[in-house]
Amino acid sequence: MFLSDPALGVLMLFLFLIFLMLGFPIAFTLMALGVGFGYFTQGPSIFNLFVQRTYSVMANDVLISIPLFLFMGYVVERANILDRLFRSIQLAAGWLPGSLAVATLATCALFATATGIVGAVVTLMGLLAFPAMLRAGYDTKLAAGVVCAGGCLGILIPPSVMLILYGATAGVSVVKLYAAAFIPGLMLAGMYMVYVIIRAILNPSLAPKLPAAERNVPILTIVMALLTSFFPLVLLIVSVLGAIILGLATPSEAAAIGALGAVLLALAYRTFSFEKLKDSVFLTARASAMVCWLFVGSAVFSAVFALLGGQHVVEQFILSLNLGPIGFLILTQIIIFILGWPLEWTEIIVIFLPIFLPLLDNFGIDPIFFGVLVALNLQTSFLSPPVAMAPFYLKGVAPKHVSIDEIFSGVMPFLAIVIVAMVLLYVFPGIALWLPSALYN
Repeated sequence: MFLSDPALGVLMLFLFLIFLMLGFPIAFTLMALGVGFGYFTQGPSIFNLFVQRTYSVMANDVLISIPLFLFMGYVVERANILDRLFRSIQLAAGWLPGSLAVATLATCALFATATGIVGAVVTLMGLLAFPAMLRAGYDTKLAAGVVCAGGCLGILIPPSVMLILYGATAGVSVVKLYAAAFIPGLMLAGMYMVYVIIRAILNPSLAPKLPAAERNVPILTIVMALLTSFFPLVLLIVSVLGAIILGLATPSEAAAIGALGAVLLALAYRTFSFEKLKDSVFLTARASAMVCWLFVGSAVFSAVFALLGGQHVVEQFILSLNLGPIGFLILTQIIIFILGWPLEWTEIIVIFLPIFLPLLDNFGIDPIFFGVLVALNLQTSFLSPPVAMAPFYLKGVAPKHVSIDEIFSGVMPFLAIVIVAMVLLYVFPGIALWLPSALYN
């Protein structure tokens, strides 16, 4: 006896999870299941759907900005701009308690804004800032937590690639998403810094003061360091974000300006070469291809899943729970949190969020607000054991005496801060919605 179409849809989702745990390539697994089940139930017409979905991804103007932003980030990373940036912020923050940790978080926030690539930021800061904090006598757990938490900020702070994918998936304005995520991103980075400063004040042994020679730096030296290292990158980022948020350019146009600006900045520092340019292009092409094929596979899988009635089964199940808007938000965020253990954020956005997005209207939830909340939640996915990616990135470059257990222990307070930030966003949604409302009403 053959299964009904909704049962086939549920079976297709179940098989995907099985293949995922077995380690099959996600994008091609999605395409194979979508085309296979589609051909079984819809016949040869599924190939027309496959072609249409592939073309729609290629013709999506929003997705053009992804390779451009990635190229901008890889150029900044390969041009060794980070060490200049860290040094200038370290000089400027030398008077603060826990100054090295504060400088690390500020550098992570700024560099994450320029790259949005979690692995790159955590790895580079693990090579640059983490050893510097250990040499200064910082507590290993605190230093590890600072690097891991700071490196994840690029998921939330614009120009976040994650928000571009969410905008394309949910059909909402990336410009409004950027405006909505700006204040929550700064709020989370600020909460991290306040936590570090308070810990350093209460227990100075965790984050000892720098030697007087490193703190008492002439003001002219600090100003020159900021003018030559901090402000050029800030100007580039503000120009790109400002052009997007103020409506002066589309995300794709602003991303192109950012990519050109990153190349010019690297050339001005005389740290760029043809080899680094070739590496940046290769890494951009590889990451962009992964994202786009994932998007194609997800589009085919989601379309067949909906045709079979699987989407209706999920909707009816959630609606049968008789949840209110807050209950629905909590349920979805718990599911996303758990999915973050085995999956990257790209898979969560393009595969599982389309299951929840049609339900937002039922609960009266703004998709812009939901997108910011998801971006904030994905910080926890990168930080929470047992499969947190950020601690493993750091472990790969940390000194041998630093154990993964110490790193996991160090990220737990920052994980709690993210949860506090999510609660604040639940209670005060205006944190996310005020700026887009003020700018685009």
